[in-house]
Amino acid sequence: MTRLAVVSAGLGQPSSTRLLADRLAAATAGALPGGVDATTIELRDHAHAMVDATLTGFPSGPLRAAVEAVAAADGLIAVTPIFNASYSGLFKTFFDVLERDPMEGKPVLLGATGGTERHSLAIDFAMRPLFAYLRANVVPTAVYAASEDWGGGEGLADRVARAGGELAALMGARPAPAKADPYDDPVPFEKLLSGTARP
Repeated sequence: MTRLAVVSAGLGQPSSTRLLADRLAAATAGALPGGVDATTIELRDHAHAMVDATLTGFPSGPLRAAVEAVAAADGLIAVTPIFNASYSGLFKTFFDVLERDPMEGKPVLLGATGGTERHSLAIDFAMRPLFAYLRANVVPTAVYAASEDWGGGEGLADRVARAGGELAALMGARPAPAKADPYDDPVPFEKLLSGTARP
C-alpha cells in the first residue's frame, strides 16, 4: 500500500488551505495504481506541541505520530496559506521540528493559498528553497489558489490534476528504502565472550 502524507497549515476550520490539500490528495490518489493510505495532518491541532518541541527538541504524543507519518510516507503534499509573502509560521515550525534525513529524496508536491494572485511567487522563492534544503524531490508543478480560483473554471482543476499526476509518477518511480539487516555485521563470538562488544 502506497503511503501519502498531507500537511495542511490552514488556521481556520474549514479553510481553503485544507480544501486545496484534499483536492491535491484526491488527484494524486487517483493517478496512483492500487491502494493509497493517506494521512492528513492539520498543523493547527499541533500548534502548542510544536512550540514545546522546539524548546525541548523532542516532539511527543500526537505530534510525534504526525512526524513519524511524514517520515514514513512515500510522498508528501505540503500546503500553507501565504502570509506577508511567505509560508506561515505554523508551517515553518513543523518542518523545523521534522528531522531532515527522512525528507531526503522524498517526492513532494507544494501548494499554497492566498487572497490574491500577487502572492503566488512565494512558492518559488520561499517554499522551494526550504524543501531544497531538506533535500526533497519537489515536483515541477506547484499549485497556488487565490480566492478567485474557487469561483469555478477549469484553471485550478487542471493545475491540481497535473500536479497530482506528477507526484504519483515520482512516488511510483521511487525505489523502496532499503532496510538494514541487523545480521549483516554480526559481533564476533570472541568479543561477546570477552565482554568488549558494545550492547
